[in-house]
Amino acid sequence: MIKLIATDIDGTLVKDSTPEIYPEMLDLIKEWTDRGNYFCVASGRQYYSIAHMFEQVADRLIYVAENGAHVRYRNQDILLKEMRREYVERIMAQLREYYADCDVVVSSPGGSLLESTNDKFLKFFKEGYRNKYRIVEDVLAEQTDILKIAIYREGSIRELGESVLIPQWQDKVKTCMAGEEWVDFMDASVDKGNGLRVVQAHLGVTAAQTMAFGDNDNDIGLLAQAGESYAVTNARDSVKACAKHVCPPYYEKGVYQVVKSYMETGCARHEI
Repeated sequence: MIKLIATDIDGTLVKDSTPEIYPEMLDLIKEWTDRGNYFCVASGRQYYSIAHMFEQVADRLIYVAENGAHVRYRNQDILLKEMRREYVERIMAQLREYYADCDVVVSSPGGSLLESTNDKFLKFFKEGYRNKYRIVEDVLAEQTDILKIAIYREGSIRELGESVLIPQWQDKVKTCMAGEEWVDFMDASVDKGNGLRVVQAHLGVTAAQTMAFGDNDNDIGLLAQAGESYAVTNARDSVKACAKHVCPPYYEKGVYQVVKSYMETGCARHEI
């Protein structure tokens, strides 16, 4: 019997950078949790962004934010995993070289820090992600732990990410594509799957009692930690290869379809 649902947001529940979740999903979360079950949102987004997006059910959710660097439940932090300072400094020095056409978001437990002066990006970040943030002159001068660094390029950053950034840093930190336009850097131990494992241990729920959904490479660990794992049909092939099942894409509300069907029948339908 499934007790815990864990899902990615961008590309899985909704289109990347969508600021709101559709009403049917919110109603489903209410019904699912009213039955004594758990619902976890596992995302590269920051905690405040997720809580804002799911405001109507925010107190019902378990948060695996920052790709697993920040796990939070019932207003308590279960896990905060900061990056090593020397790596933060070196990564920032490199990423600043790409400021001509990229923007960088640095995540701390209290919200995001941005050095950007790009009005278009700031509007996109504010309206699309609605996260708590501050614009600072130098993020390295701030007295705070750093949970994640993310670099964004409008349209696509995949070539830079897969050919330069990820190969250069993958043996030092956890780095991955987080959608088509973002590359994320975290501590080497950080993974959505590890975050979900912490949640399962905290709740006393097993992997066999967990159902998970994802679409991108940073969801592979999440899917591996669930007895029932689904890649949406718009997922990358590498993600589909790691999932037990494939469900309809976000634009057909595939996650909603699967969970709704399970609630009605008690069975995990593999073709919707």
